[in-house]
Amino acid sequence: MNISNRDQKHIWHPLVQHKLQPKMLGIVKAKEAILTDENGREYIDGIASWYTAMYGHCNEYIIKKVYEQMQVLDQVVFSGFTHDPAVRFAEELIKILPENQQKVFFNDNGSTATEVGIKMALQYFHNREKKRDSLLAFENGFHGDTLGAMSVSGLSVYHGIFQKHLSKVHRIPTPNGKNTAEILEQLENLIKNHQIAGFIYEPLVQGAAGMLMHDPDGLNEILKMCKANDILCIADEVMTGFGKTGKPFASDQIKTKPDIICLSKAISAGMLPMGLTSCTQEIYDAFYADEMAKAMFHAHTYSGNPLACAAAIAGLELLLSEEMQENIQRIIRTHQDFGKKIISHPKVNSVRQCGVIFALEIKSNLREHYSNLRDKLYDFYMENGVYLRPLGNTVYILPPYVITDKQLDKIYDTIEKSLEIV
Repeated sequence: MNISNRDQKHIWHPLVQHKLQPKMLGIVKAKEAILTDENGREYIDGIASWYTAMYGHCNEYIIKKVYEQMQVLDQVVFSGFTHDPAVRFAEELIKILPENQQKVFFNDNGSTATEVGIKMALQYFHNREKKRDSLLAFENGFHGDTLGAMSVSGLSVYHGIFQKHLSKVHRIPTPNGKNTAEILEQLENLIKNHQIAGFIYEPLVQGAAGMLMHDPDGLNEILKMCKANDILCIADEVMTGFGKTGKPFASDQIKTKPDIICLSKAISAGMLPMGLTSCTQEIYDAFYADEMAKAMFHAHTYSGNPLACAAAIAGLELLLSEEMQENIQRIIRTHQDFGKKIISHPKVNSVRQCGVIFALEIKSNLREHYSNLRDKLYDFYMENGVYLRPLGNTVYILPPYVITDKQLDKIYDTIEKSLEIV
């Protein structure tokens, strides 16, 4: 019996309605930008397997470094112990994070990275004996699937049924270059009438919302107002981090820096699960006390896993290499060329790009994340050997940095052909 059939007996998959999609595709091999299924068919991974394997699947350099580490230390409790891979990764990461970041808290995925960021903000004020009982977030944001992360997320398609269980959150629109004054007025009123601890945001690009992109200058003004009113700024860079916007972090393109940064996905190069939340010295100092009750009571069994840290160190080295930086610029240029070409297509409503992230919006009334249009497009791409996951009527590309021009051309051609079936 093949993998797909065996899978059906026991496994419950994420983001799947099994009655409508009873069978999963068995993948047996991955290399660079290619996935191979159990029938030998190949697919170009146009989204780096949810933005994780940015340096290519089964990267030999990363495998070598993880293999070397597993000969020495595989796993150890991170409360009371430490180890060289965690210390080295923290040292190297701090060098490329925004300069105000000084401390890192290891966790194990994107949702928990944001969960920790939220808890840091709330407890920061509690430890200082200041009442702050609510949070601020953008409309249509997405920050994960744990309860705190769901609270600050604004996409009801994912979390609507849990609304009555969530924390108190105020939402503001994203800046589009024209509405900044209105947003600041709304924010000023919220600050006057509520005790806001932190503002969590996806800098520049809202991923799950359909790769929606917003104005960096407007975002900077929002962050400045938050800072002026002692509201902690929490940048959710789970998706945008590690080169995807053309800089190491999206926050590098915004003058006002966050107090807290949430990281995951590409942090360990798609090799092993890992998350991390960084913060300023000031935030850390609010937890540094004689009372144990002021400590950060949050832990994950695999926090700071040595193998994940080894993969993360290798990933950083690759990211900063001349070859990978040239690859990022090459992808940016080819995306720009495709955008100029496809924008004139009668079935294309708009295109948008930020770094290696490219999104195309199809003219359609079917905008729901999960719709017949989305399924039709997904099936077409897979039939043509391209793995993309449309979000409603938005088709996006976020490829591994090692993807070839030929592979990119096939993705572009397949997207263009898919417009004929819309």
